Amino acid sequence: MRKIVLILLLFSSVINAQRTYSVDTSYTVKSTYNKLIKKYPSITVPIIAKNENAGQINDVTYFESKDRMLHLDAFVNKKQKKNPAVIMIHGGGWRSGNKNQMNPLAQEIASKGYSCFTIEYRLSLEAKYPYGVYDVKNAIRFIKDNAGKFNVDPDKIAVLGCSSGAQMAALIGTTNENSAFDDPSNKSKSSSKVNAIINVDGILAFRHPESSEGEMASFWLGGSYEEKTENWKNASALTHTNKNTPPVLFINSSIDRFHAGRDDMIKILKQYKIYSEVHTLENSPHSFWFFQPWFSQTVDFTTNFLNRIFKQLQ
Repeated sequence: MRKIVLILLLFSSVINAQRTYSVDTSYTVKSTYNKLIKKYPSITVPIIAKNENAGQINDVTYFESKDRMLHLDAFVNKKQKKNPAVIMIHGGGWRSGNKNQMNPLAQEIASKGYSCFTIEYRLSLEAKYPYGVYDVKNAIRFIKDNAGKFNVDPDKIAVLGCSSGAQMAALIGTTNENSAFDDPSNKSKSSSKVNAIINVDGILAFRHPESSEGEMASFWLGGSYEEKTENWKNASALTHTNKNTPPVLFINSSIDRFHAGRDDMIKILKQYKIYSEVHTLENSPHSFWFFQPWFSQTVDFTTNFLNRIFKQLQ
């Protein structure tokens, strides 16, 4: 009997260790729909048809420590043995949201010849910058290490993010091979390099004439601009944009503040003859990617861009 009690206590301690961080559940598809439906009465949540070529594997552990496990969902196109991969990062102000919110996009894009991965990462209530960036880069390494299992071509990797996830995606792509942004505890021999960036309504600079980032950014970055100036600068993709930046697709709402730094980044890309595209959806809200008619447009813009970029890498 004492042995059974000991086992139960041990199991309970493991469960509690996994719950030592707070979770903000304020940013959901439902809450966003309720905010938008009055202004956009025709919006609908997309219904994704099941595709026999796209298999789904939920809650794959890509990172594990004594008190935390991080997971991803994989949407694997089974028709080809080596597909381009799309790493997908959810939004929520670096504080809320979850990987499941990206699953409809992942499922639809996977059906068109890709292997897609929606990533759980540590949010600001649990860990401040740069740990969420470490997490996504660790996920990229894990996917490359397991490329055969997921039908992935490790030389054709795109990172796609929405809102704060788009800020992270751009930062991850512009810091290719920059060891300062890699988790020092990760011993994988694979790199976290990506070959394309898809920025869905995410800022490129935290401190910029077009930016109005405040409390949410300050909380993630560990303090205000005056308190954490280097973090505000180093977390901005614009700071790192150079000749090594991969091609970039910008898909934007009609709200200017979510474009902060984009045009300056495009100027640098043009200087180095790096391909980029911009698609701005007229009269669209932030979080447009959750709903039709913008969901299908987001899928089309993404796959057309990636087909072009990865064809050049043949």
